[in-house]
Amino acid sequence: MMQEIGVGLIGYGLGGRAFHAPYVLATPGMALRAVVSRDPAKVHAGLPGMQVVPDVDALLALPGIDLVIVCSPDELHADHAIAALRAGKHVLVDKPFAATLADARRVAAEAEGAGRLLAIFQNRRWDADFRTLRRLIAEGRLGEIIQFESHFDRWRPIPATSWKDARAAGIWQDLGPHLIDQALCLFGKPEGVSADIAALREGAVSPDYFHVTLRYPRHRVLLHATKQAAAHGLRFVVHGTGGSWIKSGTDGQEAATVAGQRPEGADWGVDPQPGDLTDAAGDTHMVMNERGDYRLFWQALADAIRGEGANPVPADEAIAVMEILEAGLRSSAERREIRP
Repeated sequence: MMQEIGVGLIGYGLGGRAFHAPYVLATPGMALRAVVSRDPAKVHAGLPGMQVVPDVDALLALPGIDLVIVCSPDELHADHAIAALRAGKHVLVDKPFAATLADARRVAAEAEGAGRLLAIFQNRRWDADFRTLRRLIAEGRLGEIIQFESHFDRWRPIPATSWKDARAAGIWQDLGPHLIDQALCLFGKPEGVSADIAALREGAVSPDYFHVTLRYPRHRVLLHATKQAAAHGLRFVVHGTGGSWIKSGTDGQEAATVAGQRPEGADWGVDPQPGDLTDAAGDTHMVMNERGDYRLFWQALADAIRGEGANPVPADEAIAVMEILEAGLRSSAERREIRP
């Protein structure tokens, strides 16, 4: 009989509500048993009857909690993860891994010493568009990649008052981990990082724009995000010796769970907006997308906890992302390329 994994969730903001709770409930062999929140009514609106506790200590004192999901503000990630590890729990930490590279390394060392599984939530590896791109590269349809351009643009011209918009590193700390992780999955560690990170909106208290170049020996990776793009559909532009692939539109899984949909059904993760592949002869063809499926991450996580599979996003891969995040901040501040 499959061993049930009891799950405790720290935080029920957007991440807890849309990216974690629905998928725990949808994963065979996982059971969401408690949520840490100061607003039980908000939790019960989405999870009727769920046990709500006021703090992390109360969660860790509960019986039957095997996995703790850390979805609290960034500055609390390290402390919450370490507390859970010391309590003998497996831990999943939302991105970014921690507020600093030093904190990330501290958590990783704690997990190694405790002999517990530590995973970091990088769900965008299972986006429809990124899975499609990996297939195109694996099939050799783009040849050798020369330029890889990745966008996460938004139209939010008025700064919000949430803690996310007040992060010291702003959008680079929020969306940067997604784009960095995808780039590292494809190409590994770059030789240099050149970054322009800035607050460009009137009244912004933290960066809302970044344009970052990762330098590799034979190609360049461009990571870009802004909150002042009224036309913000562009997602990927990839040029290779065998052709180019251009993709607009965003994977719809986030929007679906934010709207209250459950991750289930034959059409879950289907991206209806195809990319355009232009071959070396100049002919352009539509490329239908692979199906996006964050459930694959959660099933892999459950398998890893049971000792039946590999950790889907281990700490060393997330530390590599943190190294690029910190290199980008140094590069922007010092106006020079940084070797990560």
